Amino acid sequence: MTYIIAEIGINHNGDIEIAKKLVDLAVDAGCDAVKFQKRTIEKVYSKEVLDAPRDSPWGTTQRQQKEGLELSEKEYKIINAYCNKRKIEWFVSCWDTASQIQMRKFKTKFNKVASAMLVHKKLLKLIAEEKKYTFISTGMSTIKDIEEAVKIFRKYKCPFELMHTNSTYPMPLEDANLNVITTLKMKFKCSVGYSGHETSSYLLPIIAVTLGATSIERHITLDRAMYGSDQAASLEKTGLKRMVRDVREIKKVLGNSKKSIQDTEIPVQKKLREILI
Repeated sequence: MTYIIAEIGINHNGDIEIAKKLVDLAVDAGCDAVKFQKRTIEKVYSKEVLDAPRDSPWGTTQRQQKEGLELSEKEYKIINAYCNKRKIEWFVSCWDTASQIQMRKFKTKFNKVASAMLVHKKLLKLIAEEKKYTFISTGMSTIKDIEEAVKIFRKYKCPFELMHTNSTYPMPLEDANLNVITTLKMKFKCSVGYSGHETSSYLLPIIAVTLGATSIERHITLDRAMYGSDQAASLEKTGLKRMVRDVREIKKVLGNSKKSIQDTEIPVQKKLREILI
């Protein structure tokens, strides 16, 4: 069965109550897991970037905006308890080694490598050493970049799954290049999923699954008009429910590839071919 991940990311806007509502959204839609993003701001961004001006609900600098979007360790404890209560897996894509080490205490089932971190070899080694099943996004990366990452995970015997993605937010449909799913499967002999950032409902995840994607990740939001760079490329309640419903039906629709007369066709066959007998 296709594994469906609801990417909360930073769409909670630093508000634990919004985060819990997004968990509820994922559970009610039938998703398998929710995912968050974790950064140690001073390690991911330079002082020049953090001091640059940026208006946001939290202030007038990049630092204030990025700090405002982060959840504290105390809040992740709440997330952990809430996801356990709602019976849904949760995990995090960490953007730096300090965050990865910090999140180990929660003993989540999975890890995630964000596309931006695919070439961060120190972080990749740290993740691979944990030997947790890891979803690896491959946006803005070359085959060579992916090869180097895969080498690390195979060296540490860490199970993994690549995820085809385009790192544009939102992504134009013509840039989806979904046939790369097949390319990655053939090249790396591993499972390949799809992580989408498009604005169009859920067409691409459906196509991705028909191409063999074993996992689907889509950003979710309470309202696409909310503050945040990821909100516009996210699914709201109705779109998420429909996507999950249709993804779950694909296996039935694709069938077993064997051509045969279906049981439901037999009465029709008798009726329409009776004159030929």
